[in-house]
Amino acid sequence: MMRGLVFFVLLLTACAAQAYIGPGAGVSFFGSLWAIVIGVALSLAAVLIWPVRWALRRLRRRGPRTPTTSERDA
Repeated sequence: MMRGLVFFVLLLTACAAQAYIGPGAGVSFFGSLWAIVIGVALSLAAVLIWPVRWALRRLRRRGPRTPTTSERDA
């Protein structure tokens, strides 16, 4: 019980110099965050663009349209 109380009191009395992280941790954090944001944006763009790409491929695959017999007679 006493150990826990001493640990808690020491934990609350941490000075600012003991809590210093440094610029390297912030740079690596923002680099990782940037990679996650770009990854999510690219996957969302791929999902949204997929139907457009599918439609364009389907239109190209059909080739030129030939007129039917009723259209030739008109």
